Amino acid sequence: MKTILAVFLLLGVATGVACAQGNYEIQVYASETEPPKSLMTELHSNFTADGHRFYFNGAATNHAEHETLELTEGITEWSEVGFYVFTSEQSGTGVQWVGDHIRPRVRVPDNWHWPVGASLSLEVGYQRAYFSPDTWTMEIRPIVDKQIGRWYYAVNPVLDRTFHGPDVNLGLDFAPAAKISYNFNKVVAGGLEYYADYGSLTNIASLHNQQQQFFPAVDLNVSPKWEINFGVGIGPTAATDHWIIKGILGRHFDWGHRKTSLRQ
Repeated sequence: MKTILAVFLLLGVATGVACAQGNYEIQVYASETEPPKSLMTELHSNFTADGHRFYFNGAATNHAEHETLELTEGITEWSEVGFYVFTSEQSGTGVQWVGDHIRPRVRVPDNWHWPVGASLSLEVGYQRAYFSPDTWTMEIRPIVDKQIGRWYYAVNPVLDRTFHGPDVNLGLDFAPAAKISYNFNKVVAGGLEYYADYGSLTNIASLHNQQQQFFPAVDLNVSPKWEINFGVGIGPTAATDHWIIKGILGRHFDWGHRKTSLRQ
């Protein structure tokens, strides 16, 4: 247990030294980690139906399709490590490699008997300057969630920091995400996902310049081995892409012949 606390402390200190990855991976994280000896593969497919038509803090996003491969390997009962490959496809540019991120994560073990699920991830990586002028970034993502009957709640109060690019001097950036959903039956759950970027913690942006996205979304619980999520996002502010269609298709692979569980 001392090792777990040490890891949490290390991650907390790391916040002093990551901007949101944009529309490459649109997901509110659940607190559960991947079991040991198992691998989760996810394909995140996002299409910006109505976005920025000119260079806006990175490449133009209008009619851009982003495909992200995410691989997450369980390490222990309370830890995992994930790896991302980001790509972008747009008329006139073809398929482009955007960058890569790595994401270790730890969670509060079940035998601590907390009333909520809780975990903490540290994501660090590189993205090409054409797609983001902040090329090296870090993200600290606390994750808290709770299942109450048919209702599921999750909050990710994300902190980002750039350590190579024009936003280095802005300090910590606050980019929260949240989700509420309802299990209509054993297969279909539907609800609302929220993503935002409020800007620097020491200088919150005006509403006009904040990023705000609301995603009515559906989860299909067809099997413990599969993860299926899709939704349509609405961005009401000028700094946000106005319409995004997103989908997540995930598959668990069990190397240890143990039963896997479905992550929200």
